[in-house]
Amino acid sequence: MCRILLVDDEPDVRTIIERRLTREGFKVDTADSAAAAADRIREADPPYDVIIADMVMETEASGLEVLKAVFARDVFGEVIVLTAYGSVQNAVECMKRGAFDYLEKNIPGVDVLDLLVLKIQNALEHRRSAVDFLQRIDLRRKSGA
Repeated sequence: MCRILLVDDEPDVRTIIERRLTREGFKVDTADSAAAAADRIREADPPYDVIIADMVMETEASGLEVLKAVFARDVFGEVIVLTAYGSVQNAVECMKRGAFDYLEKNIPGVDVLDLLVLKIQNALEHRRSAVDFLQRIDLRRKSGA
């Protein structure tokens, strides 16, 4: 079962997304801040498969801090950054820092939760491909090829 960490400082947003993802069959943990997310990421065993982080949180640090926590743990979890304040500059910055994808919370005429589920599925496929690739490299190294 896919494990997801959802990080958003707005309780209503967390609840709506968590309920939808749970209905889709995902195991969802939540955090209300980047600091709480960093703790959960550090303690997670096994690591989260996907981390969904709000770009701008009122309480303190942003989704970029969540990205730092993921890479500090050196895990293969994919990060999807959500934002209500979308811009090309923010999207580029997130991708440069290692986010798998970036999604605006409000896209007129689009069910953002449907799109989020699709992005999660894409992230999981990307993760599986990366793990398979690394396992093949390890097998080749061990066999002396």
